[in-house]
Amino acid sequence: MTEIAHTSHPAPATPPDDDSANRRRALIGGIVGYFVDQFDIYLPVIVLAPAMSYFVPAGLDAGTLAIIAAFVFTATLVGRPIGAAIFGVIADRTGRRKSTIIAIIGIAVTTLLIGLLPGHASVGLWGIGLLILLRFVDGVFLGGEYTAAIPLAMEWTQKRRRGLASGLITMTSPGALCLISALTLLLLQIFPAGSPDSAYAVWGWRIPFFIGAALAVGFLVYFVRQVPESSAWQNAEPAAKRVSPLRQLFTGANRRSLLQVFVLMTGVWIALNISASVLPGLTSKVAGLTPTQLTVALIIASGASTLTYPLAGLLSQRIGRRPFYIGVGLLVAVVGAGATALLAGADHPGFATSVLLLTVAFVVGILAFGPIAAYMTERFPAALRSTGYGIGYSLALVVPAFYAYYLVGLGSLFSPTYASAILMAIGGLLVTVGAILGPETRDVDMGAPEGTNVA
Repeated sequence: MTEIAHTSHPAPATPPDDDSANRRRALIGGIVGYFVDQFDIYLPVIVLAPAMSYFVPAGLDAGTLAIIAAFVFTATLVGRPIGAAIFGVIADRTGRRKSTIIAIIGIAVTTLLIGLLPGHASVGLWGIGLLILLRFVDGVFLGGEYTAAIPLAMEWTQKRRRGLASGLITMTSPGALCLISALTLLLLQIFPAGSPDSAYAVWGWRIPFFIGAALAVGFLVYFVRQVPESSAWQNAEPAAKRVSPLRQLFTGANRRSLLQVFVLMTGVWIALNISASVLPGLTSKVAGLTPTQLTVALIIASGASTLTYPLAGLLSQRIGRRPFYIGVGLLVAVVGAGATALLAGADHPGFATSVLLLTVAFVVGILAFGPIAAYMTERFPAALRSTGYGIGYSLALVVPAFYAYYLVGLGSLFSPTYASAILMAIGGLLVTVGAILGPETRDVDMGAPEGTNVA
């Protein structure tokens, strides 16, 4: 078993009363910032789906349209690890606060520009081309936001409260999904959709993007006025800051830490992709749900998941991060995959049954995200924490991003019906293996000047 060791340098003493307000402001910054980030992530997946005909030529078949829509989302995923590397270095060299401010400005500008884009009727294929390009740039800034703001929040949080703080931050992800689903459902009830010149296709989809840009601006104002720089970063050894965080990350014990979290996060992202991308379509197909019914089902599933994140964070604080992820990985492999298999093999289940199975699989499939902000920031020392967290979190997106191909392969080897359940089980087992390979991190002193992880 591996252990975490720190150097003998003690963390500087800080007056608890003076720091309480800063801790609260930094945590609020982490929560609101991650909500803005996740709200933006889900925009093209949900909001743009009924309006894609506005950006593409008329008469495209469903397969081609699906590929184009996938490019829009994939562009964001590709941008995130690039942004994590760029802004992680900025955060570790010049401060978490400066890096967060730059990233939030970028998110606000790119989201606003997307909301102003013309369609195919006006500029031809330039419309969809600009959409994909702007989503890539947006992905870079999104990767930068959580790479800086979350380590800052975690570094300000007291050790005994890091699990709960992580759950409060990450619960905004299913919360954002729930809100965007409800907002899109409301807009579709008010404005007709379908044709390229319908009210929703021409301008209705723009409303959530303008809201996203406004949220980013509001968060920027709060962050600039209220959130202080991380004391853990300020107290990191000056000599450590002068060495490239990327160079430090890919050498010695830090490289082993990165490989370990890469295994764990690959499993986490696989389970998430099945939960968020495959299960909704599977539920709709098996149960024959209308788009409205499916949206309601997603609101229920994401709402239930939102409530479990703080509980998961508290549990990891009580029993330890390592036992938590070992157990959650097995839970995903057995319960999450089992619920997915039952849903996939069901013969025309009713609405209530399909929503129940969807909710169980969805909640279990993404439960690992509850304490992930605490765990991932605890795995790296202060001088390269943002770089390690950002790259470890985002680079693991790459392998799971090709989940559609894995489903085809598993379907040919076993059964197309149960391919999604098998892949979710694989994701859960990777989480367990990744946790076994890593140390316990709950009691790491994140303010130690030269904290390091030794495999």
